[in-house]
Amino acid sequence: MMLRASSTKCFSKPQMSSLTTLAERVRNFSSSSRREQQRLVILGSGWGGYEILRKVDKKRWNVTMISPNNYFNFTPLLAGCSTGTLEFRCAVEPVRRFAPSVTAYQAWCDSIDFKNKVLRCMPATPPYPYASPSDTFNDKTRVIRRPGTDEPFTVRYDKLVIAVGCYSQTFNIPGVKEHAHFLKDIRDARAIRNRIYECLEQANQPILSDIERRGLLNFCVVGGGPTGVEFAAELHDLLHAEIAKHYPNLARLSKINLYDVAPSILGMFDKELIKYTENTFKRDGISILTSHHVEKVEAGKLFVKEQGEVPFGLLVWSTGLAANPLITSITELKKDKSARSIITDAHLNALRADGTPDPDVWAIGDASMVDGSMLPATAQVANQKAKYLGKKLNKIVKDQDPKEPFEFHNQGSLAYIGDWKAIYEGPEGREGKPFSQEYGRLAWLLWRSAYFTMTLSVKNKVLVPFYWFLTWIFGRDITRF
Repeated sequence: MMLRASSTKCFSKPQMSSLTTLAERVRNFSSSSRREQQRLVILGSGWGGYEILRKVDKKRWNVTMISPNNYFNFTPLLAGCSTGTLEFRCAVEPVRRFAPSVTAYQAWCDSIDFKNKVLRCMPATPPYPYASPSDTFNDKTRVIRRPGTDEPFTVRYDKLVIAVGCYSQTFNIPGVKEHAHFLKDIRDARAIRNRIYECLEQANQPILSDIERRGLLNFCVVGGGPTGVEFAAELHDLLHAEIAKHYPNLARLSKINLYDVAPSILGMFDKELIKYTENTFKRDGISILTSHHVEKVEAGKLFVKEQGEVPFGLLVWSTGLAANPLITSITELKKDKSARSIITDAHLNALRADGTPDPDVWAIGDASMVDGSMLPATAQVANQKAKYLGKKLNKIVKDQDPKEPFEFHNQGSLAYIGDWKAIYEGPEGREGKPFSQEYGRLAWLLWRSAYFTMTLSVKNKVLVPFYWFLTWIFGRDITRF
């Protein structure tokens, strides 16, 4: 920001005094932290980036976080938020909880200059148009853009953590991005909840036929992984509780279809748990359509190779992960064959194209993989990598040399399958068999207690069980606004 004084205009002493005060404020706002502190930049506020932000010593590091969101998504609760079991605030944690000791920019990182240690970023906030009454002429409003809000900026770093995550995989199927809903962000959950009740209100209009109503109330989920299964389960609970009570005629016409190209759903779980889930879904009226291939999507129509045209009111797409554009654009670092993940060494340092580790750059989360390891792209892995790297950075800033490599400790897998039931698979034992398996109500208690324990802030540790209790007593909120 610059202050200009016109050569043709004079200022009085009070005006000069106010200008001096304003200039001092500008200097104070733009002043950087102490020069002796190393600049640590964290890209991304997901399971990896946010945990680094929590663990790193913010008194010793000059920390900057760059993320298109100013919050962290607690992704296991998004399915419940999308159907009204929980409220949206239960699944987010603010990044600025750590301000002012941390500088945070809501922005995209477009490119990285590893040689000069410079990031080129673009604001993720829209340009700010404004109009005042003096801007009107002939009943037309002139919209003025405030300068700088849609212009790129640069950020320097001494140490860099890349934790930008991945996008939803669409396999380039036509129409998916335009007509499907994803479930990776709290905004996705809000859009899905609005669409569910929009379908119900549309189907409730007296001018529609039963055939049209069945099309609107056909809820399709593509992807048989934990996200797709848990959303189908939460949607089933909603339809058979609040919707059956308040829209009894529509509840009988509604249907849930779960599609997957694989021979079975939940491929990462044991066969017995998969069979239990499939039997539970069939009893609950959820159609499991495995070995089915979606060819294209149009507005309100799903074209499946094995079925033909399938009308739908809501389509939720959850079929895996695609490369983040930033990762795709990086050529200086070594990546896997799909170019989705940066390859790191056992200490999580990113490997350069020649295979040597970069001592100033680390990569964690879904957009990274340890060389020679096949760890799944899950929140559990990202969270453990972040905890390891947070401790490592706190030692580095003290001029200590941590030599312990990263080790993943599998804590098991959980999935909610509806009607107060869940499945749990413990970590593998020495003979390749899980230590324990649970399903039904006991696994459901494990599922809820695990997610309650993992919620980060004290506020959400209160809100989550509180809203679970409210839903149990009073039911879900069925308003749409």
